[in-house]
Amino acid sequence: MVTNHFRRYTYKELQRATQKFKDQIGCGASGLVYKGVLKDKRAVAVKTLADIHQGEEEFQHELSVIGRIYHMNLVRVWGFCSDGPHRILVLEYVENGSLDKTLFSSERLLGWSERFKIALGVARGLAYLHHECLEWVIHCDIKPENILLDDNLEPKISDFGLAKLVNRSGSNKNVSRIHGTRGYIAPEWVSSQPITSKVDIYSFGVVLLELLMGARVSDWASNAGEEVEMVLGTVVRMLTKNMMLEGSQHLWLPDFIDLRLNGQFDRLQARTMVKLAVSCLEEDSRKRPTMENLVQMLVSVDEASGTMQ
Repeated sequence: MVTNHFRRYTYKELQRATQKFKDQIGCGASGLVYKGVLKDKRAVAVKTLADIHQGEEEFQHELSVIGRIYHMNLVRVWGFCSDGPHRILVLEYVENGSLDKTLFSSERLLGWSERFKIALGVARGLAYLHHECLEWVIHCDIKPENILLDDNLEPKISDFGLAKLVNRSGSNKNVSRIHGTRGYIAPEWVSSQPITSKVDIYSFGVVLLELLMGARVSDWASNAGEEVEMVLGTVVRMLTKNMMLEGSQHLWLPDFIDLRLNGQFDRLQARTMVKLAVSCLEEDSRKRPTMENLVQMLVSVDEASGTMQ
Protein backbone atom coordinates (compact mmCIF):
# COMPACT_ATOMS: atom_id res chain seq x y z
CA MET A 1 0.00 0.00 0.00
CA VAL A 2 1.47 3.31 -1.07
CA THR A 3 -1.56 5.32 0.06
CA ASN A 4 -4.98 4.28 1.32
CA HIS A 5 -6.42 4.23 -2.19
CA PHE A 6 -3.40 2.97 -4.10
CA ARG A 7 -2.41 -0.67 -3.89
CA ARG A 8 -0.44 -3.36 -5.60
CA TYR A 9 -2.37 -6.12 -7.38
CA THR A 10 -1.08 -9.53 -8.42
CA TYR A 11 -1.26 -10.60 -12.06
CA LYS A 12 -3.65 -13.42 -11.03
CA GLU A 13 -6.01 -10.93 -9.37
CA LEU A 14 -6.19 -8.89 -12.56
CA GLN A 15 -6.62 -12.01 -14.69
CA ARG A 16 -9.66 -12.86 -12.57
CA ALA A 17 -10.99 -9.29 -12.62
CA THR A 18 -10.80 -9.13 -16.43
CA GLN A 19 -11.79 -12.77 -17.12
CA LYS A 20 -8.32 -13.30 -18.61
CA PHE A 21 -8.27 -9.92 -20.36
CA LYS A 22 -11.40 -10.65 -22.37
CA ASP A 23 -13.18 -7.29 -22.80
CA GLN A 24 -10.84 -4.85 -24.57
CA ILE A 25 -12.19 -1.27 -24.33
CA GLY A 26 -9.24 0.77 -25.55
CA CYS A 27 -5.94 0.73 -27.36
CA GLY A 28 -3.17 3.32 -27.34
CA ALA A 29 0.53 3.83 -27.83
CA SER A 30 1.24 2.88 -24.22
CA GLY A 31 -0.81 -0.33 -24.22
CA LEU A 32 -4.20 -2.06 -24.30
CA VAL A 33 -7.09 -1.35 -21.90
CA TYR A 34 -9.57 -3.94 -20.61
CA LYS A 35 -12.70 -3.65 -18.48
CA GLY A 36 -12.53 -5.48 -15.18
CA VAL A 37 -14.51 -5.94 -11.96
CA LEU A 38 -12.63 -6.15 -8.65
CA LYS A 39 -13.61 -8.33 -5.67
CA ASP A 40 -15.42 -5.35 -4.10
CA LYS A 41 -17.60 -5.18 -7.29
CA ARG A 42 -15.92 -1.95 -8.42
CA ALA A 43 -15.65 -1.61 -12.21
CA VAL A 44 -12.13 -0.68 -13.31
CA ALA A 45 -10.12 -0.12 -16.47
CA VAL A 46 -7.02 -2.33 -16.54
CA LYS A 47 -4.23 -0.95 -18.74
CA THR A 48 -1.34 -3.21 -19.78
CA LEU A 49 1.74 -1.07 -20.38
CA ALA A 50 4.12 -1.62 -23.26
CA ASP A 51 7.67 -0.27 -23.56
CA ILE A 52 8.16 0.38 -19.83
CA HIS A 53 11.88 0.00 -19.30
CA GLN A 54 12.39 1.30 -15.76
CA GLY A 55 13.59 -0.95 -12.99
CA GLU A 56 11.12 -2.07 -10.34
CA GLU A 57 12.08 0.62 -7.82
CA GLU A 58 11.88 3.51 -10.32
CA PHE A 59 8.57 2.22 -11.71
CA GLN A 60 7.05 2.03 -8.22
CA HIS A 61 8.33 5.51 -7.34
CA GLU A 62 6.77 7.07 -10.44
CA LEU A 63 3.51 5.25 -9.81
CA SER A 64 3.42 6.35 -6.18
CA VAL A 65 3.56 9.94 -7.45
CA ILE A 66 0.76 9.30 -9.95
CA GLY A 67 -1.24 7.59 -7.20
CA ARG A 68 -1.20 10.78 -5.11
CA ILE A 69 -2.60 12.88 -7.96
CA TYR A 70 -6.29 13.54 -7.46
CA HIS A 71 -8.60 15.91 -9.33
CA MET A 72 -12.17 15.52 -10.55
CA ASN A 73 -11.02 16.07 -14.16
CA LEU A 74 -8.31 13.39 -14.04
CA VAL A 75 -8.90 9.63 -14.21
CA ARG A 76 -8.16 8.13 -10.78
CA VAL A 77 -5.35 5.57 -10.59
CA TRP A 78 -6.32 2.88 -8.06
CA GLY A 79 -3.22 0.71 -8.22
CA PHE A 80 -0.72 -1.27 -10.25
CA CYS A 81 0.72 -4.69 -10.96
CA SER A 82 4.42 -5.36 -11.38
CA ASP A 83 4.75 -9.15 -11.52
CA GLY A 84 7.70 -10.39 -13.56
CA PRO A 85 7.41 -8.84 -17.03
CA HIS A 86 3.91 -7.48 -16.40
CA ARG A 87 3.46 -3.72 -15.90
CA ILE A 88 -0.22 -2.89 -15.46
CA LEU A 89 -2.24 0.06 -14.17
CA VAL A 90 -5.65 -0.26 -12.47
CA LEU A 91 -7.73 2.82 -13.25
CA GLU A 92 -11.13 4.30 -12.55
CA TYR A 93 -13.65 3.06 -15.15
CA VAL A 94 -15.28 5.98 -16.96
CA GLU A 95 -18.73 5.18 -18.33
CA ASN A 96 -19.03 7.05 -21.63
CA GLY A 97 -15.63 6.24 -23.10
CA SER A 98 -13.42 8.73 -24.90
CA LEU A 99 -14.37 12.11 -26.36
CA ASP A 100 -13.49 11.12 -29.94
CA LYS A 101 -16.22 8.44 -29.93
CA THR A 102 -18.85 11.06 -29.09
CA LEU A 103 -17.57 14.26 -30.73
CA PHE A 104 -16.87 12.72 -34.14
CA SER A 105 -19.81 10.30 -34.09
CA SER A 106 -23.01 10.58 -36.11
CA GLU A 107 -24.91 8.65 -33.44
CA ARG A 108 -24.91 11.32 -30.73
CA LEU A 109 -24.50 15.07 -31.05
CA LEU A 110 -22.74 16.93 -28.24
CA GLY A 111 -24.63 20.17 -27.56
CA TRP A 112 -22.86 23.50 -27.16
CA SER A 113 -23.05 23.65 -23.36
CA GLU A 114 -21.60 20.11 -23.18
CA ARG A 115 -18.69 21.10 -25.42
CA PHE A 116 -17.95 24.20 -23.40
CA LYS A 117 -18.08 22.19 -20.15
CA ILE A 118 -15.62 19.67 -21.63
CA ALA A 119 -13.21 22.46 -22.67
CA LEU A 120 -13.33 23.98 -19.17
CA GLY A 121 -12.95 20.62 -17.40
CA VAL A 122 -9.94 19.61 -19.50
CA ALA A 123 -8.36 23.03 -18.85
CA ARG A 124 -8.90 22.58 -15.09
CA GLY A 125 -7.37 19.09 -15.11
CA LEU A 126 -4.29 20.28 -17.00
CA ALA A 127 -3.95 23.37 -14.79
CA TYR A 128 -3.84 21.02 -11.78
CA LEU A 129 -1.09 18.90 -13.41
CA HIS A 130 0.94 21.95 -14.44
CA HIS A 131 0.56 24.18 -11.41
CA GLU A 132 -0.84 22.38 -8.35
CA CYS A 133 0.74 18.92 -8.24
CA LEU A 134 3.50 18.10 -5.77
CA GLU A 135 5.43 17.04 -8.85
CA TRP A 136 5.20 18.94 -12.11
CA VAL A 137 3.53 16.67 -14.68
CA ILE A 138 3.49 17.32 -18.41
CA HIS A 139 0.95 15.09 -20.14
CA CYS A 140 2.61 15.08 -23.61
CA ASP A 141 -0.33 13.44 -25.43
CA ILE A 142 -3.50 15.52 -25.04
CA LYS A 143 -6.06 14.47 -27.66
CA PRO A 144 -9.75 13.40 -27.68
CA GLU A 145 -8.79 9.72 -27.20
CA ASN A 146 -7.21 10.62 -23.83
CA ILE A 147 -10.22 12.63 -22.61
CA LEU A 148 -12.88 10.36 -21.11
CA LEU A 149 -16.47 11.36 -20.34
CA ASP A 150 -18.36 10.22 -17.22
CA ASP A 151 -22.13 9.76 -16.79
CA ASN A 152 -22.62 13.54 -16.63
CA LEU A 153 -20.25 14.15 -19.58
CA GLU A 154 -17.72 15.63 -17.15
CA PRO A 155 -14.30 15.15 -18.78
CA LYS A 156 -11.50 13.15 -17.15
CA ILE A 157 -8.00 13.17 -18.62
CA SER A 158 -6.34 9.76 -18.85
CA ASP A 159 -2.74 8.64 -19.43
CA PHE A 160 -1.15 11.51 -17.50
CA GLY A 161 2.21 10.75 -15.93
CA LEU A 162 3.07 8.03 -18.44
CA ALA A 163 5.50 10.34 -20.20
CA LYS A 164 8.50 10.78 -17.92
CA LEU A 165 7.67 12.93 -14.91
CA VAL A 166 9.47 16.23 -15.34
CA ASN A 167 11.00 18.07 -12.40
CA ARG A 168 10.00 21.64 -11.60
CA SER A 169 13.28 23.12 -12.81
CA GLY A 170 12.06 22.49 -16.35
CA SER A 171 14.84 20.06 -17.17
CA ASN A 172 13.86 18.01 -20.16
CA LYS A 173 16.72 15.54 -20.25
CA ASN A 174 14.29 12.71 -19.56
CA VAL A 175 11.86 13.73 -22.31
CA SER A 176 14.03 13.13 -25.33
CA ARG A 177 12.09 11.14 -27.88
CA ILE A 178 8.93 12.58 -29.42
CA HIS A 179 5.78 11.89 -27.45
CA GLY A 180 2.28 12.53 -28.67
CA THR A 181 0.16 12.09 -31.76
CA ARG A 182 0.50 13.63 -35.20
CA GLY A 183 -1.69 16.71 -35.48
CA TYR A 184 -1.48 17.47 -31.76
CA ILE A 185 2.32 17.70 -31.44
CA ALA A 186 3.85 21.11 -30.66
CA PRO A 187 6.58 22.33 -33.07
CA GLU A 188 9.26 22.23 -30.36
CA TRP A 189 9.21 18.41 -30.33
CA VAL A 190 10.77 18.38 -33.80
CA SER A 191 12.96 21.47 -33.48
CA SER A 192 14.90 20.29 -30.40
CA GLN A 193 13.76 23.26 -28.29
CA PRO A 194 13.18 22.75 -24.54
CA ILE A 195 10.07 20.72 -23.75
CA THR A 196 7.89 22.48 -21.18
CA SER A 197 4.23 22.40 -20.17
CA LYS A 198 3.59 24.58 -23.24
CA VAL A 199 3.50 21.39 -25.36
CA ASP A 200 0.21 20.53 -23.61
CA ILE A 201 -1.09 24.05 -24.29
CA TYR A 202 -0.52 23.52 -28.03
CA SER A 203 -2.37 20.18 -28.00
CA PHE A 204 -5.22 21.75 -26.00
CA GLY A 205 -5.52 24.41 -28.72
CA VAL A 206 -6.06 21.69 -31.34
CA VAL A 207 -8.70 20.01 -29.11
CA LEU A 208 -10.49 23.38 -28.76
CA LEU A 209 -10.66 23.68 -32.56
CA GLU A 210 -12.06 20.16 -32.80
CA LEU A 211 -14.70 20.89 -30.15
CA LEU A 212 -15.70 24.00 -32.11
CA MET A 213 -15.86 22.30 -35.51
CA GLY A 214 -16.90 18.79 -34.49
CA ALA A 215 -14.29 17.32 -36.85
CA ARG A 216 -10.74 16.01 -36.63
CA VAL A 217 -7.92 18.27 -37.74
CA SER A 218 -6.32 15.24 -39.43
CA ASP A 219 -9.51 14.73 -41.47
CA TRP A 220 -9.45 18.34 -42.72
CA ALA A 221 -5.85 17.72 -43.78
CA SER A 222 -6.53 14.47 -45.65
CA ASN A 223 -9.56 16.05 -47.35
CA ALA A 224 -7.37 18.97 -48.46
CA GLY A 225 -4.53 16.62 -49.44
CA GLU A 226 -2.12 18.55 -47.20
CA GLU A 227 0.06 17.96 -44.14
CA VAL A 228 -1.74 18.45 -40.81
CA GLU A 229 0.70 21.17 -39.75
CA MET A 230 0.04 23.12 -42.97
CA VAL A 231 -3.73 22.95 -42.49
CA LEU A 232 -3.45 24.07 -38.86
CA GLY A 233 -1.35 27.05 -39.94
CA THR A 234 -3.93 28.00 -42.59
CA VAL A 235 -6.81 27.73 -40.10
CA VAL A 236 -4.97 29.84 -37.50
CA ARG A 237 -4.20 32.56 -40.07
CA MET A 238 -7.84 32.57 -41.24
CA LEU A 239 -9.17 32.82 -37.69
CA THR A 240 -6.69 35.57 -36.79
CA LYS A 241 -7.82 37.57 -39.83
CA ASN A 242 -11.52 36.97 -39.10
CA MET A 243 -11.18 38.08 -35.47
CA MET A 244 -9.77 41.40 -36.66
CA LEU A 245 -12.85 42.13 -38.80
CA GLU A 246 -14.78 45.17 -37.71
CA GLY A 247 -18.19 44.87 -36.08
CA SER A 248 -19.20 42.66 -33.20
CA GLN A 249 -21.42 40.35 -35.24
CA HIS A 250 -18.62 38.10 -36.47
CA LEU A 251 -20.76 36.81 -39.33
CA TRP A 252 -18.10 34.20 -40.17
CA LEU A 253 -18.54 32.43 -36.83
CA PRO A 254 -21.66 30.31 -37.59
CA ASP A 255 -19.93 28.90 -40.68
CA PHE A 256 -16.93 27.86 -38.60
CA ILE A 257 -18.86 26.20 -35.75
CA ASP A 258 -20.07 22.59 -36.23
CA LEU A 259 -22.99 22.96 -38.66
CA ARG A 260 -24.84 20.11 -36.93
CA LEU A 261 -25.56 22.54 -34.07
CA ASN A 262 -27.74 24.62 -36.44
CA GLY A 263 -26.43 27.88 -35.01
CA GLN A 264 -27.37 26.88 -31.44
CA PHE A 265 -24.25 28.07 -29.63
CA ASP A 266 -23.23 30.88 -27.31
CA ARG A 267 -21.50 33.57 -29.41
CA LEU A 268 -19.38 35.00 -26.60
CA GLN A 269 -18.15 31.57 -25.49
CA ALA A 270 -17.43 30.52 -29.09
CA ARG A 271 -15.46 33.69 -29.87
CA THR A 272 -13.47 33.23 -26.66
CA MET A 273 -12.69 29.58 -27.51
CA VAL A 274 -11.53 30.62 -31.00
CA LYS A 275 -9.31 33.35 -29.53
CA LEU A 276 -7.83 30.93 -26.97
CA ALA A 277 -7.23 28.21 -29.58
CA VAL A 278 -5.29 30.68 -31.74
CA SER A 279 -3.18 31.79 -28.76
CA CYS A 280 -2.48 28.14 -27.81
CA LEU A 281 -1.25 27.38 -31.34
CA GLU A 282 1.49 30.04 -31.38
CA GLU A 283 4.65 28.62 -32.97
CA ASP A 284 6.73 30.33 -30.28
CA SER A 285 5.94 28.44 -27.08
CA ARG A 286 6.74 31.51 -24.94
CA LYS A 287 3.78 33.36 -26.49
CA ARG A 288 1.28 30.67 -25.52
CA PRO A 289 -0.81 31.28 -22.37
CA THR A 290 -0.46 29.15 -19.25
CA MET A 291 -3.17 26.67 -18.31
CA GLU A 292 -4.11 28.89 -15.34
CA ASN A 293 -4.70 31.80 -17.75
CA LEU A 294 -6.89 29.60 -19.94
CA VAL A 295 -9.01 28.43 -16.99
CA GLN A 296 -9.51 32.04 -15.84
CA MET A 297 -10.62 33.12 -19.33
CA LEU A 298 -13.05 30.22 -19.72
CA VAL A 299 -14.50 30.69 -16.22
CA SER A 300 -15.00 34.44 -16.75
CA VAL A 301 -16.80 33.93 -20.08
CA ASP A 302 -18.89 31.13 -18.54
CA GLU A 303 -20.07 33.54 -15.85
CA ALA A 304 -20.63 36.36 -18.35
CA SER A 305 -22.91 34.52 -20.74
CA GLY A 306 -26.06 32.48 -20.45
CA THR A 307 -25.23 29.03 -21.73
CA MET A 308 -27.44 27.78 -24.59
CA GLN A 309 -28.41 24.15 -24.80
